[in-house]
Amino acid sequence: MKRRLVVFALVVSAVFSLHWTAGANPPMQLENRLQDCTRVIRDVMEAPDGSIPADLLRRSKGIIIFPSVLKAGLGVGGHYGKGVILRRDPGTSKWGPPAFITLMGGSFGWQIGVQSTDLVLLVMTDVGLKSLFHDKLTVGADASVAAGPVGRDASASTDVNLSAGILSYSRAKGLFVGISVKGSIIEPDWEANESYYESDASLIDIFFRGRGRASPAGRELMRLLHKYSR
Repeated sequence: MKRRLVVFALVVSAVFSLHWTAGANPPMQLENRLQDCTRVIRDVMEAPDGSIPADLLRRSKGIIIFPSVLKAGLGVGGHYGKGVILRRDPGTSKWGPPAFITLMGGSFGWQIGVQSTDLVLLVMTDVGLKSLFHDKLTVGADASVAAGPVGRDASASTDVNLSAGILSYSRAKGLFVGISVKGSIIEPDWEANESYYESDASLIDIFFRGRGRASPAGRELMRLLHKYSR
């Protein structure tokens, strides 16, 4: 029993220690985060039978990308990740500059292991985005979440879009049983956004007021999303 408790303390503390060290956001680290997000989108969209349907990408209000979300647990678990969110302009259909965000959550029940997961969330309604504008988005509460259909030829049925505000796609590496992002909290990474844009720009400033000037890595991510959603 003692051994299990020690293992549990180690794996969960490894997850939540990331939260306390998240304040350091040098420019190169943020560029690397954007490059990792670009890799995730390329890997997901080019998967032979597991890609996100292009029509769903076109109909989404925004996209959230978390490369390498670390999950750990032994009965009680936790997960933490750092990523970005981009908004698609419904008028021009173009993807705007990225805003940096974090994800954190816990879970109970049967679960054991450590896992790194690439996570992509399609925001299908304005509700999820508006929650982030003010403070934070709680997955499953502010917007319902469901596993998204996959495959280039998968049909984006009406009931899928209406029944779930967020469609979830993931690629897992490692062994883990019984973990879910439902109940996770997504919130702006204020320090990262300030460092990247050299101002205290909010998500509203970045998405609507033209205060976001993407770096080369950010523009490459925007270009890739435009390519796959045409």
